[in-house]
Amino acid sequence: MEKVKAKKHLGQHFLNNENIAQKIADSLTLVGYQTVLEIGPGMGVLTKYLLEKPITTFVIEIDTESVTYLQNHFPKLDGKIIAKDFLKYNLSEVFGTEPFAIIGNFPYNISTQIVFKTLELRHQIPEFSGMFQKEVAERICEKKGTKIYGILSVLTQAFYEAEYLFTVSEHVFIPPPKVKSGVLRLRRKENYQLPCDEKMFFSVVKTAFNQRRKTLRNSLKTYQLSDNLKEDSIFDLRPEQLSVKQFIELTQKIAADGV
Repeated sequence: MEKVKAKKHLGQHFLNNENIAQKIADSLTLVGYQTVLEIGPGMGVLTKYLLEKPITTFVIEIDTESVTYLQNHFPKLDGKIIAKDFLKYNLSEVFGTEPFAIIGNFPYNISTQIVFKTLELRHQIPEFSGMFQKEVAERICEKKGTKIYGILSVLTQAFYEAEYLFTVSEHVFIPPPKVKSGVLRLRRKENYQLPCDEKMFFSVVKTAFNQRRKTLRNSLKTYQLSDNLKEDSIFDLRPEQLSVKQFIELTQKIAADGV
């Protein structure tokens, strides 16, 4: 049987372990949606387990060689292979306004961008499961107070419950990556509308962590805060000391300050 050659420029590392593929597929709860989109299926090691589930599976794949392989080996995917770049494609062309889950063994070089696009589409994506470089998966799920807690942690956890599920050895891939992988699951919060200006929330979080060693009083200088607000004790803290809830409260305070 012909094989697809992994392409370095696409960040491809093909999973070669059936048990792990099944565990990733089984990480989906199937609650709140009837359709799943797999990103970068490659030769379909994960896809075949998704196709066994009582949901409709779509795949999106930029690699033309992989698309041909999937067409030849997975007749159930007929009409459900999107030969596009996930980051650039308007998914409403396929899904309209219907909810769908996302799953995949994500290329390391675009994994954080996949998360950010998911956050943009959070009104349609109630669940997200997938494999990342281990340190990225840990960062997404990390709680406040550590060096790896950052922009990705706060923005993701503002809208989703993040759960680190298990670690995957580098030796179950072809070719093996140089680092271990981690599988996580994101379940959208019941109330995923923030009680503050969401655009400002994103801006405050990013601005604060861009100078993470400084206190908020110094890192948020661009907001031209009033002297009265700057006396608030929250500005004595560094960004990694704030929970998601505190970042929301901080955004509310800045908005009320007339910015």
